[in-house]
Amino acid sequence: MINIMSFCDRVYKIVATIPRGKVATYGQIARLSGNPKAARAVGMCMRTNPFAPRIPCHRVVGSNGALVGFSGGKGVSTKKSMLLKEGVRFTKDKVDLLRSRWNTRTS
Repeated sequence: MINIMSFCDRVYKIVATIPRGKVATYGQIARLSGNPKAARAVGMCMRTNPFAPRIPCHRVVGSNGALVGFSGGKGVSTKKSMLLKEGVRFTKDKVDLLRSRWNTRTS
């Protein structure tokens, strides 16, 4: 069983390092946190992020680039607007992960 507080602390530290103009998926953050099957738990941490916008939860997206969940502003439309301002590339309503996914090997 995951200790949710220490897990969220690890998640927040990882998310804080996602560079402007890049995104990570919930699964990617789960793997980086050492819990590859905990993508939903990453979502819970993002939903309860007390450090926004310093911890940029808007830079975490679904595995297919979909913008899922966002409690700030007007929800997902605000998330998309924030990402567009940062230079994240979209194809229709999904993030173009080939161009905008955070490559943790080069960061």
